[in-house]
Amino acid sequence: MEDQLPFLLAIAIITLAAVTAGLFMAWLKQPPMVGYILAGVALGPAGVGFMPQVDAVPLAAEFGVLFLLFVIGMEVSLKAFIDDLRPAVLTVAGQIIVAFGALALFGVILEWRPEQIVLMTFVVTMSSTAVALKLLDDLGELRTDLGRIVVAVMIAQDIAIVPMLVIANSFVPGASLELSTLLKVVGAFAGLALFIRIFGKGGKLPFPWQENILGRVELVTLVALLICCTAAVLTGVAGMSPAYGAFLAGLLIGKTTLRTEAIRAMEPIQGVLMVLFFVAIGLLLDVEFIIENAGLVAVFVVGTLLLKSVANIVILHRVGLPWKTAYQAGLVMGQIGEFSFVLAAVGLANQVFDPVGYKLAISVIVLSLLFSPLWTFAVRRVHESTERRIATLGYGVFHPTARDGGDMEVKTDWAVPSLDLGPVKTRRGRSGPSPRR
Repeated sequence: MEDQLPFLLAIAIITLAAVTAGLFMAWLKQPPMVGYILAGVALGPAGVGFMPQVDAVPLAAEFGVLFLLFVIGMEVSLKAFIDDLRPAVLTVAGQIIVAFGALALFGVILEWRPEQIVLMTFVVTMSSTAVALKLLDDLGELRTDLGRIVVAVMIAQDIAIVPMLVIANSFVPGASLELSTLLKVVGAFAGLALFIRIFGKGGKLPFPWQENILGRVELVTLVALLICCTAAVLTGVAGMSPAYGAFLAGLLIGKTTLRTEAIRAMEPIQGVLMVLFFVAIGLLLDVEFIIENAGLVAVFVVGTLLLKSVANIVILHRVGLPWKTAYQAGLVMGQIGEFSFVLAAVGLANQVFDPVGYKLAISVIVLSLLFSPLWTFAVRRVHESTERRIATLGYGVFHPTARDGGDMEVKTDWAVPSLDLGPVKTRRGRSGPSPRR
């Protein structure tokens, strides 16, 4: 018991710090995950040094990502995803191409190896699903066209992590990309395509023995864990990412009558794992490295946010979205995502990243996420400004006094203000009030 007490005390302190910081960020109407990361920074080597050991971080990261993909798979609407599949896939492909071009230039200057350029491309391409969904929810756009395309791109990125991990795991010193690796990538996409073709149409499927499972939380949790872990083991043994299997398992449960109760049962587990994941990320931040390389880190952080946002806007417009939607969606997806930590850890394990390159990647990812509150504020201002401009333009077009240079009053609410078109005739020929939206 005496040997366990310090460990239990450490877990209690970490949990208390993470929950307190998360609630504080939620009170500030910012993503709680930023608070979790700051708690890790405060408790880790960069802070009070309470948790100097970070050996378990890669394991916690992969485990948290596995269950995150599982829950995402359950929540995905296959029909809506199929409708937005083409622009989402083209957007992710464009993001990878732009990131590779920019990092190839940096790589030549910094004398990076080709594997380093490719892996860093994967790292900066990914966006944060947690931050993007939080922004959309705050803006009230989660279930609009803007929210739908952002969610579709996030899902496409989550799927792209599978071949990215396969390719990253193939990078070993002195080796090249083998045919077997390419076959695994093709197999991953083929498996997903086959799954969508089989289950993409039709309604919910009855889950076997559902009369004995539904309504019993403990059984629903156990069955969901059984299916998730079984699929993860099968794809892992086949040489693909266990997270890929977890995502397919989530899609499968999402097509059954078990979906609603399984999501309700798994979300607390996944939430706890993601808290530990982000705290572990904070433990990785090397403040001394950031101070010593402040210029290089600043260039990468600012350059990534700006270049990624601009590239997103242009790509989304090129695939068919109007400028307004592309503008806001591009900003929402401007930061670097959670899965990038896993890619960076794989790069360090396979010696693609040396310790300096790994610290640079981690610093850029963490700072990108920590700046998300400012990014949230910027997106809100852009959203409000965009709506105000549209309202002003509509007023100027439809209101005669505005066209003649008269005074006009423009509301600054989030919703587009209704336009006063003057009295209108009703069906009985009487004047009625102005139509309101």
